[in-house]
Amino acid sequence: MRILFVVPYAPTPIRTRPHNLVRGLARRGHNVTLATLYENVREQDSLHALEREGIHVIAQPLTRARKLRNVLAALPSGAPVQASYCWQPTLAATLHTTLQSAETCFDVVHVEHLRGARYALALNAFAPTVWDSVDCISHLFQQASAHSRSFKSRLMTWFELSRTRHYEAMLTQQFARVLVTSEVDKQALDELSAVSVVNRPSAVVVLPNGVDLNTFAPTAQPRSPDTLVLSGKLSYHANVSAAQHFVRKVLPLIWRERPQTRLWIVGQNPPASVNALTADVRITVYPDVPNMRDYLARASVALCPLVYGAGIQNKVLEAMACATPVVSYASALRAIAAQAERDVLAADEPQAFARQVLRLLADPALAWRVGAAGRTFVEHAHDWNRIVQQLEHIYTEAQNTWSCRPLQQRPAVPACEARKC
Repeated sequence: MRILFVVPYAPTPIRTRPHNLVRGLARRGHNVTLATLYENVREQDSLHALEREGIHVIAQPLTRARKLRNVLAALPSGAPVQASYCWQPTLAATLHTTLQSAETCFDVVHVEHLRGARYALALNAFAPTVWDSVDCISHLFQQASAHSRSFKSRLMTWFELSRTRHYEAMLTQQFARVLVTSEVDKQALDELSAVSVVNRPSAVVVLPNGVDLNTFAPTAQPRSPDTLVLSGKLSYHANVSAAQHFVRKVLPLIWRERPQTRLWIVGQNPPASVNALTADVRITVYPDVPNMRDYLARASVALCPLVYGAGIQNKVLEAMACATPVVSYASALRAIAAQAERDVLAADEPQAFARQVLRLLADPALAWRVGAAGRTFVEHAHDWNRIVQQLEHIYTEAQNTWSCRPLQQRPAVPACEARKC
């Protein structure tokens, strides 16, 4: 297939979903054109690495000034700010010109995230378009409004929630297929869609996230005793809330029995509120680490104390792939079919979370069994190779759905697309 893959932020190893999907599609012989934006030299380097793998890249810079203009333009529009935040007119014009050309024929267009939705709407006229919502953002905002400790986050979610609900409900009706990472998010989008359309088959399909089983793997290094690791993108409000919650509500319970226990908080762009947690010398923050595996594979226990969130938690999959035993709140595991007490340990409240961590720290044999079972689980259920094959089938379904529309109901398209009917 000839695939146009549009991502409103540069796919990097940290942005694991688009990074692995475009690479997986290219490795399976598809002709992949990646259209994206970059903000710094590091992201440009990641794009050059993708080019070396045979992926054609169309990229434009996204500056702070451009983002500010986008936000200001979105405020009076009634649409969510997220939908315009990554709009880049030059990239949009380039894609429009490319798709209008009779010499350029894409079998399918794949656009990721709410931040890419404007591109998806603009391109849907020219080829079968799959919009990858990833998560139901209004579902995430609804949780954030109830749980976030940050006034800034609560204000943002209050402002965006109603706008996002209406916008996502509209988007689910526009495309041949809509992707999410979990059944929970599919249900949330389907419920939004049902408000506006009755008795229409759902276009929403679950495409789970995977894990790079070669990058995230056990190592020969010994584990650091009594060491916990909490990983993730630390500019993400749900991860910030999780770190603060764990340190305030759970870690003191662990320290009562094992005061020597250390906590590593590992991830990009930690805010001041996370850095402030290092006031206790037993807590260390590691920003911008070159290899997350080094920390996951050396820790005694990996943590997922999310009090709210959406979609599949990549941090859980990556720790499991490193054979590191995971303790998580049960609500964060709903998108993962792992079996509690075999592949992962789960808890519903801070006291139970602390007890599960203490069980693993006190029983190395149990920790080894849970870690090994977690590795086996992700090998069977979250291998990117299998997920890319599933995506190929979704593309074929999207082509069939789109190409069967009556010609008089379709906008003008390149001659190569018109021939499909």
